[in-house]
Amino acid sequence: MIIFSACILISLVLYIYYKVMVVRAKDPLTQEYLNSRSKIFLGSLVTFFGINQYLAYQTRLSLFIGIVFVILGIIQFRYGWKASKHYQREYSKQQSY
Repeated sequence: MIIFSACILISLVLYIYYKVMVVRAKDPLTQEYLNSRSKIFLGSLVTFFGINQYLAYQTRLSLFIGIVFVILGIIQFRYGWKASKHYQREYSKQQSY
């Protein structure tokens, strides 16, 4: 239980960090890359939150809500991961010119 709480806290801090870095960045490509990184941590935050809620209450309702949160978190994580890899390649192409 403590492990999931720590993962939730770490994911929240990194999500906020990357969102602040998006605002501070001037280059649109860098903004998109940082935004995709923040989506990775948002997905992990939602996933860990869903697991933690089920473990805390262990009812049928919390199971269904936890499953929805885990599915949405995995989708968000996967989308952020793919976008991050895409923008990372684009950034390396831009640096080579």
